[in-house]
Amino acid sequence: MSGTCFHASSPTWKLKYLAKKMKIGLFVPCYVDALYPEVGVATYKLLKHYGLEVEYPEKQTCCGQPMANAGFEEMTLPLAEKFETLFKDYDHIVAPSASCASYVKAYYPHLMHHECVSSGKITDLVEFLHDVLRVDHVPGKFPHVVSVHNSCHGVRELGLSSPSELRIPPFNKIVDLLSLVEGITVKEPERKDECCGFGGMFSVEEPNVSVRMGEDKIARHMATGAEYITGPDSSCLMHMQGIARREKTPVKFIHVAQILAAGL
Repeated sequence: MSGTCFHASSPTWKLKYLAKKMKIGLFVPCYVDALYPEVGVATYKLLKHYGLEVEYPEKQTCCGQPMANAGFEEMTLPLAEKFETLFKDYDHIVAPSASCASYVKAYYPHLMHHECVSSGKITDLVEFLHDVLRVDHVPGKFPHVVSVHNSCHGVRELGLSSPSELRIPPFNKIVDLLSLVEGITVKEPERKDECCGFGGMFSVEEPNVSVRMGEDKIARHMATGAEYITGPDSSCLMHMQGIARREKTPVKFIHVAQILAAGL
C-alpha cells in the first residue's frame, strides 16, 4: 500500500475508504512520550480521523538517535533491530518527529547487516498527511497567528520544505497543511530554514552558541507578529521554549499535530 496515492480532489469518503486499507504503526519518540505526550495523543486522534487503522506497539523504545549523535552509533544497533521487529509489518510507520523519522529512514540501513524494511516505511506526520494521504481537509480550528519553524532534519533529510541553498522553487508542506486550518494566519520568519541551535548534542557541547542561535531564531519568529511558534519537532520547540521562558518572551509553542487536530 506504500505506493497508493490520494489526490486533493478526491472526495472525503473515498479517502477514508481507501485509508482503511492501511495499517499504521504509531511511533512516539521517547522525549515526546516523556515531556509532550499531548503531541502523541494529537497524532493518534488525527490519524484516526482519516479512518486509518492505527496501532501503538507498547514495547517500542528510543530509536537510538541520541547515542548516534554522541558518537556511539554502534550502540544503537540493538534498538534499531527491536524497532525493525516491532514495526516492519505495518504498511506505514508514522512519527510526530522529523528528526527521529529521518534517523530511522536515513541511518538504519547503514547500521544493519541485512535489509531494513522499516526505514522504507517510516514518515514524519507532515510527510504522511501531505505526500501519502494528500489530505484536502483538516479538523483543526485555530484563530491565531502562527510562525512556522522548519527543523533542519525536516528540511534537508525529509524534504518537508525547500532548502535555500539549493535555489529551487520554494515549497513548504507544513504551510500547505496549516493553510487548511480554519481561522489560522500562517507566517514564516526571515532566514526560514536556519537552525534554531538545538542540534541534539550540539546544545550540550556548545551551550552558549546554541542559546545565541535560539535567541536569534525566536527574534525572527517574533518579528512576524506570531502568537505561536509551531513545527514538526518538539525538540526544537522545547529548545526555543526554554529560552523564551527564561527571557520572558511573550510567545507560545505548539506542535503542528496539535494545531491540525485542534477541532477533534
